[in-house]
Amino acid sequence: MSLSGVMDVGRHLLRPPPLTVLMVVLTVVTGLIEAVSLLALGPVFTAMQTGNVLFLAFGTARQGNLPALAPAVSLAAFAVGAVCGARLEATSEARGRRWFVTGLAIEAGLMLVAAGVGWGVAPRYGQPTVRHMAVAALLATSMGMRNVTSMRVNVPGLPTTLVTRSMTFLLAGSALGRDGALGYGTAAWVPRAVAVTAMFTGGLAGALLVRADWPVNWLLLPPATAVLAVALAYLPQPPLHRL
Repeated sequence: MSLSGVMDVGRHLLRPPPLTVLMVVLTVVTGLIEAVSLLALGPVFTAMQTGNVLFLAFGTARQGNLPALAPAVSLAAFAVGAVCGARLEATSEARGRRWFVTGLAIEAGLMLVAAGVGWGVAPRYGQPTVRHMAVAALLATSMGMRNVTSMRVNVPGLPTTLVTRSMTFLLAGSALGRDGALGYGTAAWVPRAVAVTAMFTGGLAGALLVRADWPVNWLLLPPATAVLAVALAYLPQPPLHRL
């Protein structure tokens, strides 16, 4: 191979990963975070707040032996994260700054702070302690920011924090559903299938780490590292504009 050919291969290998790949990684992170939240801090959700709304309702009715305090704390923290994320990223974009990278960097930072708060805390399912709820609150804040980030990026089929919509589109637009309005006959099923698979992969990884009796602080280092890696991977790219 000529020198120019080698250089072309090198440039290809050093090319930043496409945004779609980065969003898949963030979807895996969500699955991992929710596994930690549900199995080691809760039961409580930090990204998928539909579950917390229902947990809060069941706990208020005193049915199912579900505490109402933890989901209420997560809901409030998520709201703070979503509001702060929206204001921060909108302001960053207006000033010509990299709102996507900034949002992810703060998300990773909140996860690391959560790991610090949960230092040495053992996973616990049912009746979480104050430290468990504090960790969950920090994660919910980070996930509130993430939801804003993923909605602003708006990669079709990859919302990063839920898969119900992706699964519905996948099935309705498949050979079973045959709905042309939802993508039947196109390649739209690919990112939807990837989103579901990525969420499953993250949830499985998180569950296995909890099963291995990792303390809470160690459980949060992989997702924080992954989010920070995504932010760094996008740095060479031009600033992302809201879609």
